Amino acid sequence: MDAVVKKFMPQSAYLEKPVTDRPSEAEVEAAVQTLIRWTGDNPDREGLRDTPSRVVKAYREMFNGYDRNPAEELGRTFEEVAGYDDLVIVKDIQFHSHCEHHMVPIIGKAHVGYLPSGKVVGLSKIARVVDIFAHRLQTQETLTAQIANSIQSVLNPRGVAVMVEAEHMCIAMRGIKKQGSTTLTSAFTGTFRDNPQEQIRFVTMVRGGSAS
Repeated sequence: MDAVVKKFMPQSAYLEKPVTDRPSEAEVEAAVQTLIRWTGDNPDREGLRDTPSRVVKAYREMFNGYDRNPAEELGRTFEEVAGYDDLVIVKDIQFHSHCEHHMVPIIGKAHVGYLPSGKVVGLSKIARVVDIFAHRLQTQETLTAQIANSIQSVLNPRGVAVMVEAEHMCIAMRGIKKQGSTTLTSAFTGTFRDNPQEQIRFVTMVRGGSAS
């Protein structure tokens, strides 16, 4: 499915840290024990005794995107670029996320490009923005749009292009159980949205070809 961004949502929808009433670690560990019992196993056996605390620690790391603000990562820019104003692409940004419908992994890579308007941002910052949104419960379509719109909102470039390719474990591990299938989504803002030739140039450069 090809998700093309037509409008921007309010800036706060992408840039503010989500607010949630988090339970205590003890409550989370109790919930994990309940899930272990629900699977049919014994949470008190040796191999599972420390699993609830391990899950808490793992979830804190895998979902740390809720505690990070992409605007803070994109806030520092550089204007001494010798007049450079052509396409900047960071491709093959590996990420892992979790499907918000089944809470199982989404594993893939993102390609992000933008057309600067007088300033550029550090390349690692773009990768960090991908990670911030990936480390939340997601759909791939939403993830793609959030990356594009946050960069557009903060940097205000002439346009942003994002392509995301990912395998969803909710398809591979359950349901139709189709391993190896990938989902491709894209989002374009500004010049990329208005000019199909710029979209083609972005995709061609991502794929390693030469745009004519």
